[in-house]
Amino acid sequence: MKMSCCWLYAISKYGYPPSLADTFRVLKEMKALGFENVELEGVRRENLMAVYEKREELKRFCDGEGLKVINFCPVLPGSVSLERHEREEARELFRRGIEIANLFGCATIQADSFTPPLEFRGESPYGENISFGKRFSVEVDPGFEWARQWEAMVESFSFFTAEARKAGLRFCVEPRVGELLSNTDAILRMMDAVGDSNFGAVLDTAHLNAQKEILALSVEKLGQRIFYVHAADNDSRANDHLAAGRGTVDWDGVFQGLKKHGFAGYVAVDVGMVADLDAQYRESVEFLRGVAARNGI
Repeated sequence: MKMSCCWLYAISKYGYPPSLADTFRVLKEMKALGFENVELEGVRRENLMAVYEKREELKRFCDGEGLKVINFCPVLPGSVSLERHEREEARELFRRGIEIANLFGCATIQADSFTPPLEFRGESPYGENISFGKRFSVEVDPGFEWARQWEAMVESFSFFTAEARKAGLRFCVEPRVGELLSNTDAILRMMDAVGDSNFGAVLDTAHLNAQKEILALSVEKLGQRIFYVHAADNDSRANDHLAAGRGTVDWDGVFQGLKKHGFAGYVAVDVGMVADLDAQYRESVEFLRGVAARNGI
């Protein structure tokens, strides 16, 4: 089993997004935890372009540390905007993301579907800071049309999928609590709409468990369209990202399904927003290796 360290580790330690100085620092800390494979993100234009400008230096640094960046995530909320000029800007930035991903030799390039354009009373799912277990209350704009929102997503994800294919990368989207694509069946519907096998899913066990999904069934539904796994746990009452084994995730069911469908990608530890962060990452690695061994992976 190939394991990786999620960028949520960096966010948990240094905020969202981490500065470039903290990016170099946290990559070294990921290596100290024992990881050889890691994620990297570029958040919106300012942070993404900062990563882009320092991409050669970051690559040399990772090579020197014996680190391989296996997944790059350009975080581009404009990609699902109802405003065409914002979607076009996201396309331009995604191309920069592809350059970064190819420089590092990534296996995948990732996106999210982001929160719907609704007026949130109080907290929103993902603002300037990432936290879990929130309750949401919204007002729906009478002018909002889901069909237009869906068309905007299909347009962007179709473009991203095609551009990734041309660059020799696989494109994947992570269903997350509180976002436009929040569960297994939503991303399956998007797969049908995009109509390209180069569009796959990030199976995030914590988010899907919080959606009350039967995770083994999620694996069955997605099958070989699972390109990447984010591994964390919770008790399904909130989308906490705890060490694997500390919650109610059916890990044997997940791993048996992954084995059945020939999954050969990376399983990334995705623990975050906990006090004993390093300890829970180490705990997760040990636990996941045990589950993998028990299931012949």
